Formats: sequence, C-alpha cells, structure tokens
Amino acid sequence: MGQPHKSIAAEQPILALGRVLQILREEDDVDVLIETAINYIHSEFNYKLIWIASYDRLKHTLFGRGGIAPGNDINFLRKRLVLQPGDLLEQVVIQQSPLGVADIRNEKRAGEWREVGTKFNIQGTIMLPMRHKNSCMGLLLLGSERWGYLLPEDAKARLMMVLGELAASLYQQEINLQQKQIKRPDEPLLQLLENIRNLSNLEERLKAVVEATHSFVSPSRTNIYWFERQGRYFWCRMGDQLVNIGRETNREQSAAGMTVQDLSDLYYALSVNKIIWIGDARSSLEGQFTAKLLQRLRVRSLLAAPIIWQKDLLGFLAVEGYEPRIWTEADKNFVQGAAGFLSLVAPNDKIENIVKQIQEDSQLSSEVSQSIYTHQDWKETLRVCAAKVLHRFNATRFLLLHYDPDQNNYQVIYQTQPHHRRPLSCSFGLLSQTDRQMLKSANATVAVENVEADLRFFNWRPLLLEHGVRSLLICNCNQDQKAEVLLVVTHTSHRSWTNLERELLWVVSQQIGVVVRQWRLQKNNEQQQQVLQSIQECLRIVDGSENSETEKNYLECAALRQIASVLNCPLALLLSWSHGESTAEIIPGVIPDNQFEVEISAKLSIQHEAVIQWALVENSYLNVSINHLPPETRQWLHGEGIGQVLLMALRTGSDHQPTGVVLLADHRERHWPQHRLDAGKILIDQLAWLRRQQQISQRLESTTQDLRQLNWYKHRRLESIQRTTTNLLKQMYDLGVPTNDMAQTRYQVLLKQLDHTVTSITGMVKLEQWQLHINWETMPIASLLKRSLERIDKLVQEQKLWIGVHGLAQAHTEKEVTNSGALLKGVSTPANLSTMAIAGDIVKFELVLYELLLAACHRSPNSSRIDIWCRHIDKQFLEVSITDNGTIPTELLTEIQQKTHNDILAFCNFDQSPNLNLLICQQLIQQLGGELDIYQSPDNRVVSRLVLPLAEISS
Repeated sequence: MGQPHKSIAAEQPILALGRVLQILREEDDVDVLIETAINYIHSEFNYKLIWIASYDRLKHTLFGRGGIAPGNDINFLRKRLVLQPGDLLEQVVIQQSPLGVADIRNEKRAGEWREVGTKFNIQGTIMLPMRHKNSCMGLLLLGSERWGYLLPEDAKARLMMVLGELAASLYQQEINLQQKQIKRPDEPLLQLLENIRNLSNLEERLKAVVEATHSFVSPSRTNIYWFERQGRYFWCRMGDQLVNIGRETNREQSAAGMTVQDLSDLYYALSVNKIIWIGDARSSLEGQFTAKLLQRLRVRSLLAAPIIWQKDLLGFLAVEGYEPRIWTEADKNFVQGAAGFLSLVAPNDKIENIVKQIQEDSQLSSEVSQSIYTHQDWKETLRVCAAKVLHRFNATRFLLLHYDPDQNNYQVIYQTQPHHRRPLSCSFGLLSQTDRQMLKSANATVAVENVEADLRFFNWRPLLLEHGVRSLLICNCNQDQKAEVLLVVTHTSHRSWTNLERELLWVVSQQIGVVVRQWRLQKNNEQQQQVLQSIQECLRIVDGSENSETEKNYLECAALRQIASVLNCPLALLLSWSHGESTAEIIPGVIPDNQFEVEISAKLSIQHEAVIQWALVENSYLNVSINHLPPETRQWLHGEGIGQVLLMALRTGSDHQPTGVVLLADHRERHWPQHRLDAGKILIDQLAWLRRQQQISQRLESTTQDLRQLNWYKHRRLESIQRTTTNLLKQMYDLGVPTNDMAQTRYQVLLKQLDHTVTSITGMVKLEQWQLHINWETMPIASLLKRSLERIDKLVQEQKLWIGVHGLAQAHTEKEVTNSGALLKGVSTPANLSTMAIAGDIVKFELVLYELLLAACHRSPNSSRIDIWCRHIDKQFLEVSITDNGTIPTELLTEIQQKTHNDILAFCNFDQSPNLNLLICQQLIQQLGGELDIYQSPDNRVVSRLVLPLAEISS
C-alpha cells in the first residue's frame, strides 16, 4: 500500500507545474503573471532570494518586477538597474544563457547584488534569462545561503518552462502596447477629406490641410510652398504660424530666398513625385545637399511631399522640426496623403482658365494643321506656324534645324525672332551620342529649364549662351527616328515649362515634320526616280526566278543586269560559292565585248583570290584601280577596257557568312556618283537576301518533305503497333492465368508476338529517329493485301462496304473476296504466285496500301463497293489498282498529279490530313522505287494506282 503514496508524491511537482503554466497562458495582467511565477518558484524551490526583472532594450536597463527576500525587505526588488559593461547581469541578458555564481559576496562583477548578498548572507546564486523568439524579455535571480550554484536537471527544466511561458506573455504585452502607441493616419485623413469637401475656396482648404497636418505630426512648423514657373522659385503660401502670405505682398522676398537654384535637389526629387525626409542622421537626399537645405530652412529635420497636377509640380507640403527627429511611416503617409488631397483640389481654383487654355491649344494645333494643307510654299507654312507658337509660349526664338550629312552639323533651315534681335547666321555642331539617342527615343518634348546648369546639349551651350538663350524646348520632328529634324523654342530667362506646354509643342513639331519631309522628298524626287524604277524592276526578278527553274542562275543573271543598268557599268559578274566550298565560280551578268573579256570557266580559290578577300574585309563597296590587281587576278580578268573595278560582298547579317562577291568594271576615267553607289548597294543587298531566301526555301522544302514522311510513317506505325498490342493483351486477359499445357503454350505464343511488337518499336526508335530507314525484304502481295484489309475491317463493317480482290490467282480460277471478317481466307496459293511477291520495305508498302484503302473507305458511300485489281506490268513491276465510287475534289486531283503546288502561302488541299497523307505516300513510293497516281476513270470512279517492284525469281 506504500507504493501508490510514492507515486502521488512524485506527481505533485508535475501537477503544480501544469497549474502554473495554465495560469500563465490564460492571465493577461502582467503583475498577476509575475506574482504567480514568484509564488510557484518559492513553493517548489528552496531559495531565500527570488528576483524577477523585465528588460528594456532601448535603455539597456532591468526593471525589478518583484520577488522574495529575507526579512521581507523587498523595496530593492522594485528598483531600476542600469546594466554596465562587464556585469554578470548584462552577460546573461546579452548571451541569453543561464549563469551561476558559487558565492555572490565575492564576485566583483555582481555590482549592487554583491552588497545584497553580504546583507542577507546569500552565497550561491543562479541567474536565468527569460527569452522568447530570440529576444530577452528579462531574467530570474535565485539566491541561496548555501555555497554553490548547482541546479538539478528536472528543476532546471521546470524553471525554464515557467520562464519561457512568462516571457511569451511579456512579449505579447509589449506588442500590444506598441500597437496602441502607433499613430494611424487613416481616420485623421478621412476627417481632413470631409473638411476639405465642405470648404469653398482654395485658401481655406490650404489652411485646413496645414492645421490637420500640424496636429497629427506635431512638428515645429508646417508650411505649404507654392511654385512659380516664371522665375523658378517657391513662396510660402500658407503656414501654421502665418495666416496667409499672399503672393503679391511678399513676392520679391520669397523669390530671393527660395529659388530652384538653392533647392535644386529638392526640386528635382519633388518633380518626379518623391517624398523627401530628413531626420536624425538620415536623409533621402545626398548628404552634402541635406546640410545645405537644413541650413537654408533653419531647421534640423524636414518631411516634404509634392503637390502635383498633370505631372506638373504646383508646390509642396512641408513639416519642419527645430530638433532632429525620426519620421515614422504614419507621419510620411499622412503628409503624402494630405499633399495628394491638395493635388486634387488645387486645379479647381483655376478650372475656367485651364479649360480656356486647353481650347486655345486645340485651336492652335488645328490652325497649324490647316496651314500645312493650305499653303503650297513650305516656308510660308512655317512662318504661320512659328508666329502662333511664339505667341502661345511667350518665347524668343523659333528654330528649325536639319542635319547635313556632308558637313556633319545642323543647318538652320528656318528661324523667327523679335525684330530687335538678329537672326542666327551660324550652324549648330553635332550633338553627342547620348543626346542623339535621347532625342531618338523620346516621345515627348525635352525641356531645359537652365542651360547653364543642365548637362544636356552641352555641345551647344556656348552658342546658346552667346545668343542669350537661358531655357529652351526641343523636339525631334520625326518620332522614333534619328534626330535629323529638330524644332527648338528658346527663352531669354530661366523658366519651367508645364506638361501641357510640352505636349502642345510635341504635336506641333510632328506636324512640322510632315512639312520638312515633303520638302526633302521634293528635293530628292528627280534624281531618285530612275533609281526607284530600276529597283522595282529588280524586285520583279523573284517571280521570274520561280517560273524559270530550268534556267540555271536566272536570279543572279537578271539581278546583275539591273545592277549594271543602275550604275551604268559595261561589266557585271558574280563570284559565287556555297557554304563549305573552297572555290568560287563566275556567273556572268553583262559582258558587252572583247574589251571587257573574262575567263568564265575559271575556278577561283576563295582563300587566295585577292578581289574576293578585299571585298570580304570591307563592310561596304570597294573601288580598286586595275593597276592594283595582282597578276593572278589579271589572268581571268584580262579585258583591255577594264580600268576601274567596284567590289561588294553579298552579306545578309553579321552572323551570316557571305556567299558571293559582285564585281563591276568600267573604264579608267569612270566616276560613280554617290546616289548611284547607294542605289547599287541596295540592289546588291537585295540580291544577297534573295539568294539566301532561295537557298533557305529549297532547304526547308526538302526538310519539310522528309519530316512529313517521317511523321506520317511513325504515326501509322504506332497505330499498327497499338492495335496489335491491344489485341494481344485482350487475348492474354481472356486466356487468364494458364492452368494447363495448352493454355501455357498459347500464352507463350502471345508473349512472343508481344515481344516481336516491342522489338519493332525498338528498331524504329533506334534507326528512324530523324529520317526514314529503308529495309529490303520480300512478301507475297496476297499477304500484304490481307494485312492491310484486316486493319480496315472494322471500318468496312461499320459502313457495310463490299470489297472485291481480283487478279491474285491469274492463271487459275479467279477468287473474289467480298465483305467478310475473314478477308482473303481460303484463297489458294498456286505455284505461280511466287511471281506475285514484291520486294522492298514491306512495312512502308503496307502503310501506303492501308492509307489508300482508308481514303477509299472514307470517300465511299455506305453499302457501296471497293475493288482491288492486281496485275503484272512486266517482269519488274506489279500494279495494284483500288477503285471506289466516292467523290474527290477536282483541285485535289490536279495537285496530286502535279505532285506539289506553286505558292506555298496559298491555300492547298495538302495542308490538311488526310489529303496531306496522300502526297506523302506519293513521294515515299517514288523513293522506294514505285509509283502512285490517283485519277478519275471515265465512269466517274476514283482509281488509286499503285506500282510496286517485284521480287526477282530465283532459278
């Protein structure tokens, strides 16, 4: 009876631990939690001194939360203890691991607890951290009058469980407290929105925003700064310390101290809708400008949000502090939201002026368009446009620049300026690569507010400043094209341009681009007319090359004649080769007489022929005097009239190898104009692409044909294998587990047949992966017909077709097999049937025969008849004709007889199966040494005539 009492006594610590853990989980009051933990530790463990403290991470201090001390002197247990470097308590907090001291009275690192130990005769001391999620929430200190600090493992485990649960509760209390202290901007913002909605004018709304922002953020001061574009400065429009500072009353004073030049980084950041914050040693701007900005505003912290409407900066809302401050996310969100409210309501104050300005801009664009189509003289058109643009933008100069490739600079082709200013008489230099690329990719007007400080268009800065230009707008008149025509509008003072102004000038510039393009076309029209006609004639060569397949090198010869016509050259040759060849052949285009004689039959080494290597090195054409040609070249290019040689390689891309060199020749005194050389280069490039297109088309056509055959063959083979495998598996399932010798024998036969099927798959996968593999074997035609008819037996039964096979017996009595599940069974096999055996790839012959029978069944009406006729043509070939009463489109018959179609992009009956299968079968039978034709007999029956090679008769 004693054993149960011991068990109950042993369970008491576990039960006590469970009770205290339950209280710690369910209780919310921190004092109750700590008191519960202290009572548990005091009752379960024999320690005279118990102290629990919470840890403040920000101040690095321990705050006593209570405990037990000898003599009930517990005032020191509620003290705040600042942790010092090297203290034992700091070590426990930082390392978050238990620490024991044998005699705390002799421990110098114990700090105040050394005196406590002496006072209460405490020796052995244990310090345990309270940690949760890698965060120290406090510690527990246990002191004993005994020397030493050993703690049994079970006691330590129970203590750590209690401390862990207590730390989790303290952690949750800290999180809840932080959430309560977080400012939430949503409700104040909603209230501000309601107040703004009820106010009538902009000034009252600005005042409401300032008051709400100042109340929520509590800075030293809150201001709204407004931006003045003419002069580029900010002025304080509203602030918490100012009732209302009007723009007119303090205009000069505000402008003097708040110019964009002083606040450049702030201005550009706000212009792209970025919020600016400067706090305690932190800033969203660069450090150098941060100090300058704080000094200018006489503050030590700043939070500013832009007020933007239609991508234009109207001003910004700023909260400023006289002391360093860390701005919270709530502060940033509120200021940004308040500035956003102003962005919505600010335009309403001038909505009538804005609408009027939009109408005037629309009218200006319409008048410019009308002047383009009204005035025939392009200069008069530009005069009307320039006058309207200068008036609308209050600008100084209107410049239209055009790039001159010969002089490599920009010429002023039109300009307008006030009467008291002189026109520009100089040209503009070439822009940098960065500026040209910027103008090419720009889809809007490029604005320069300060020419002196902006790095863009740096090459033009001296010229612009010399003529009094301080700000400008510039547009590429041909969007997404090289910056060859530029429209420039300038001003004599620094100013900012609105987004509306930039959009308007962009529309006008694109319209002016039309005028300039017309002028350029009119200028080049006459000299290009002949060249364009020659190019059009050269492009027609494609049709001729397709229709003249029998004429070798028709494409090259015709193109060379056109190139010689454009360049007016008496001699035109093509040194041609294919990929991988080491020699080039000479293709003559134009050879007028013996003065320009050439050895046409010569074979030229690509690596050693000088004119070929010279042309391959050059990216464009190369002009060479006859005197510079080596003797080896003069052996085949030996005409006495040849004085100048023009060379150009046929190139189609940087990663494509040249496949030829065009050689043109004329007399020594010949000079080729630049526009003719450019036109000849175009034609030569076109010839290169046409040759490449022709070669690719031929290769793709051959590859497509091979892949179509392979795909059809594999698909039909897989159908056959699937049908055979399914039939064998069904028979094996029906046979079940063999229980006797006969069933076992039958089972082995089926396994061998299944293994044979798998072997056929292995051979096809291994030998016919990317191309067909032609086998050579023989088979009687009767067996071949039997296997093909078995495959369509189900379709025959469904359509109730009658199939007759004729000519197998020949000298014997003809057997006709009609609609029967046992096709060809019972047909005798006389001795002369050995002459009815075919030779070749039997599998492919069988698939072709099956395809023809399948097409005949699909064409035939239900309950109709299909006849198969077999007859000898001669000792080498056997004819198998399949006739049916179906219908076949005339277009399909025509294309089958042509065996191809001319236009690969046009609709063709072969583009869809099963018509495509018929063409594949026709091409495949030709490769196997046979023939396949499909035609319509006089009695309107469809005949599929298949000619197969016969096997040789062994003597």
